[in-house]
Amino acid sequence: MVAKKTPGTATTAQSAVPKARVAAAEPGELAVRPGEAPWTPEEVGEARAELLSEVERLRNEISTSEASLVGLMRDSGDGAGDDQADTGTKNITREHEMALAANAREMLTQNEHALERLDAGTYGLCENCGNPIGKARMQAFPRATLCVECKQKQERRS
Repeated sequence: MVAKKTPGTATTAQSAVPKARVAAAEPGELAVRPGEAPWTPEEVGEARAELLSEVERLRNEISTSEASLVGLMRDSGDGAGDDQADTGTKNITREHEMALAANAREMLTQNEHALERLDAGTYGLCENCGNPIGKARMQAFPRATLCVECKQKQERRS
């Protein structure tokens, strides 16, 4: 059953983050907190290289996990001749491999999003409040999308 939309119930997604720029931002234009030095081309290059390296690693990890899952599914067969412990072990192994693949896919999405933000010039801006996240935080955790204050609020709600 589809819920009917009534006037006044539809919400519009609004973001404090500015619209993406047509061209990639220059390194000195990326957001920093007051008192922080602007991003240098070398620092932006290091962040991009780290994100690209992580994307490549995660793609390889996903491929390996998917190949392993195909093997586990093929080998599971009908379970004829297996005792309950063997069946349980196979199920746990399969679920563990599926969880690893799902985690890798989520991290891949986060890294790709960070690269998009870097290209759009919104890298380093909090996606919640629009304030700068902080250069040091971005260098320590390049996938960060929230400033420390908004991240703490989010964790308290969870």
